[in-house]
Parts: sequence; structure tokens; C-alpha cells
Amino acid sequence: MSERIVIDTNVLISALRSSRGASYRLMMLVGGAEFEIALSVPLVLEYEEAAKRMPEVTGLSDGDVDDIIDYLCGVAHLQEIHFLWRPVLRDSRDDHVLELAAAAGCGVVATHNVRDFAGSERFGVKAITPGEVLRSIGGS
Repeated sequence: MSERIVIDTNVLISALRSSRGASYRLMMLVGGAEFEIALSVPLVLEYEEAAKRMPEVTGLSDGDVDDIIDYLCGVAHLQEIHFLWRPVLRDSRDDHVLELAAAAGCGVVATHNVRDFAGSERFGVKAITPGEVLRSIGGS
């Protein structure tokens, strides 16, 4: 089985804003054999809210966003979260991402805000950039 990871909302939004860069390349690999993503209800709702907030930047309609999220949910490991040990991280709005990663057995959170995940290592989760994820799977 391939490694399971969590993709932070900022990576999804970066990929939707531009087809250049590591975020887009990483998102294009979702559903392939290189890795599996984990999703939870709170993260899906955050994806949806953030993506629908900026149609002028992404060029996507609400229907387009719904289609993307439906695809992600269809290929992801869907994880319920039953423990809430918040706050842990510097930005408490990221705690649900760390909780998902720990509950789903993910060793990695792909994020542009690596510093905000300081302390995640004590839960067996390493926060790295999309570029670092790509390098680790040989997809750079």
C-alpha cells in the first residue's frame, strides 16, 4: 500500500489558483498509486468553503468545486475523528488537520505553513511542503 497523507487546504487552493508549481503537480497525482489522501468532514467543509470563496481567482464555478471535492472524496481514505485534544498547534484552526493525520495513520501533512505545524512530530506526523512530498515519491 502507498503512503497515506493529508493535504492542507492551502495546497488545494494553491493548485486551483495556478497550474504551475508543486501544489498543482501534487494534486494531479491524487488518486494514483504514489500515495493516498485522507479526508475528514471538517477538512472537506474547509476545502469547499475556501475554494468557493474565490471564483474570480480560480475561474471555477460552485459546480466545478463540487465536482473536484466529489472526486477527492471518492478516492480518499475517509476518516472519522473521535478525539479532540485541542489546542495543540500554533494556529488552532490547523488542529483538525493534525487530528485527521494522527487518526488516519498519516505520516505526512502537505502544507505551505510548515511552521504552523511545529509539535506535530510528537504525534508521528511530519509537516512538509508539496515540493518535499513530490521529491519523497520521486515526482519532482
